[in-house]
Amino acid sequence: MRADFPLPEQARLTEEIESLALIRDPDSPGWTRRALSEVETAGRREVERRMRAAGLEVHVDGAGNLVGVLEGRDRGPALVTGSHTDTVLGGGRFDGMVGVLGALEALQCLAEAGVRLSHDLWIVDFYGEEPNDFGVSCLGSRAVAGNLSRGHLDRTNEQGRRLGEAMASAGIDPDRALSARWNPGDLAAFVECHVEQGPLLEEQGVEIGVVSAIAGIDRAIVNFQGRRDHAGTMPVPMRHDAACAAAEVILEVERLGREGGVGTTGHVVVDPGAANIVPDHSLLWVEFRSIEQAWLQSARRGLEGAVAEVSARRGVLGEVEWPSLEAPTPMAGLVAKAVEDAAVGLGRSVARLPSGAGHDSVQMASITPSGMVFIPSKGGRSHCPEEFTEPGDLAIGAQVLAATLALLDEMTT
Repeated sequence: MRADFPLPEQARLTEEIESLALIRDPDSPGWTRRALSEVETAGRREVERRMRAAGLEVHVDGAGNLVGVLEGRDRGPALVTGSHTDTVLGGGRFDGMVGVLGALEALQCLAEAGVRLSHDLWIVDFYGEEPNDFGVSCLGSRAVAGNLSRGHLDRTNEQGRRLGEAMASAGIDPDRALSARWNPGDLAAFVECHVEQGPLLEEQGVEIGVVSAIAGIDRAIVNFQGRRDHAGTMPVPMRHDAACAAAEVILEVERLGREGGVGTTGHVVVDPGAANIVPDHSLLWVEFRSIEQAWLQSARRGLEGAVAEVSARRGVLGEVEWPSLEAPTPMAGLVAKAVEDAAVGLGRSVARLPSGAGHDSVQMASITPSGMVFIPSKGGRSHCPEEFTEPGDLAIGAQVLAATLALLDEMTT
């Protein structure tokens, strides 16, 4: 592999990210651009414009994924890179976007180095990577991996709307999404560049992370149904308080997540929501993450046991639903070696580490060898407006991505 890939212009890449981030929901905090929204559609139109300006042939597949294609010298199975440009509510400017816009910079690096790939190159902006109000993440990559089901589309949000209906309103035919699976024979490998979203690279002073595995993610929805009473006249020992049941379970989730993985209760609803009424209903969205499948199974049992025990003791009805169970995903040795060799060849410091965050790479790993390039996150902050990666680290990430693609092109020919 040649080691003279130019370092992208920091100012140019930073400006590309900053200007896309400005396409955001003005009525929401941070840099919000959630999937299934009009503002997210506007952002994707801008990404499409940039892909075409970079010389790519662009199309939108049946799952809403934006795909830019650069024809290779010998055609054949494609090398694929990219990420997503949707955000969480109140999100930042780097999560996901770095993998899409950084891929366009990597394309420029390849051209400036005089490298024409043998394989076709696909740069993808995957649709709806972040969790939505229906409890389903990675919509676009899940669909191309053949892991999107009718059951996913029939899931409803708190207003009773179906995910399939929301997709149709956003211009995505849900039936086409169900049949949008890519043929694994058309793919050579997938590599995703992403900000770490954690503190390890910065703490260690390392420029590039080579992801060894991605944590499994189990998401649960817990419902408690109690009894509504007057808060001033019903004695506490006689209450069937759904909010107190939820509070106990929230603390149990935290306890379960102290060793071997993490547990988070990120969304809580209490009804009827009045200070003078004993709550008769509560809803929790719980998430467990770990790279150890045995720990995830133990956490599931722990949550279900806690809900059953609290329900019996407090005289409420508790139910647990698991809308999304994702196993830990090891990254392909082929791609990890390419990332590491590319970074070392460019004189960059490297460390191998797992990812606690979920990514489109999880879905892609089920249909093609997949891996990830991590770059540092300032203070490890992510999913918040303060999320930040230094311009120099952004440029290094794009440079290493370009070199990785060139190596994969040689390794898979």
